[in-house]
Amino acid sequence: MENIKIFLTSFTQIGLVAINTLLIAKGYVLGIFLASFTISLLWSYNVSKIALSDVKRKLIYSFGAGFGAVTGYYFINLFV
Repeated sequence: MENIKIFLTSFTQIGLVAINTLLIAKGYVLGIFLASFTISLLWSYNVSKIALSDVKRKLIYSFGAGFGAVTGYYFINLFV
C-alpha cells in the first residue's frame, strides 16, 4: 500500500507540473497559480519521505513521475 501511495503522489505532482507548463504557455494565470500552489504543497509533504527512502521507493516515485507527466500532458490538452 505504501508503494502505491508513493507512486500516486509523484504521479499527481509531476502530472500537475506538465499541466502547469501548458497553462504557463497559454497564459492562464489562475490555473498557473492553482497548479503551482498544489505542486508546492504536495512537494512540502513529500520531499523528506522520498529523500530518506531506499532505492526501490525512489524508483517507484520516479515511475509515477514519468507516468504522471505523460498523463498530465494529455489531460490538459483535452481542455486547452
